[in-house]
Amino acid sequence: MEVVILKYNAGNTKSVEHALHRIGIQPIISDDVEVIQKAEKVIFPGVGHAEATMKHLKEMKLDVVIKELKQPVLGICLGQQLMCSHSEEGDVECLNIFPVKVKKFQQELTKSKIHLKIPHMGWNTIQQLSSPLFKGLDENHYVYFVHSYYCEMSGCTIAACDYILPFAAAMQKDNFFAVQFHPEKSAESGSKILENFINI
Repeated sequence: MEVVILKYNAGNTKSVEHALHRIGIQPIISDDVEVIQKAEKVIFPGVGHAEATMKHLKEMKLDVVIKELKQPVLGICLGQQLMCSHSEEGDVECLNIFPVKVKKFQQELTKSKIHLKIPHMGWNTIQQLSSPLFKGLDENHYVYFVHSYYCEMSGCTIAACDYILPFAAAMQKDNFFAVQFHPEKSAESGSKILENFINI
């Protein structure tokens, strides 16, 4: 199984690589167009700023390459957000794979009048699981989040999370899958999700 992790100016490629090692996969980290196009699976991770990252992807011509991939692709965190149409982080147009907008969490009071912190950071549950990506996982499984921006709910949503408001914890359209949380930091749940993606 040839799995490529996209190499670009965003963090967490190494942590994704280590997570794949734990499930027996030896991935390649590459920004080589030919290597990416020939891969059986592609993972598009990300920790960083949407505007700066989109600029880098365009400079590397990876924006076009990603959109044209036909094999299963998994976006993680910023990777998911950049697969949307537009992000408020830098007011930037993104890849438009998912016709969804990325918005910044706004501080609101909960019913108990306790402010929920931004960024949304730590363990939280996911619901409405509706994809082979979550095979073997029950509703309300805990996964690990770190983000200040969220993807709106849409027809592409395959898992939801509720923090300040309901948002898309995962999305799917054709061969493109994406998760807002970090499977590489989500212990056994994350390993299972990565295994499921490899087996798609």
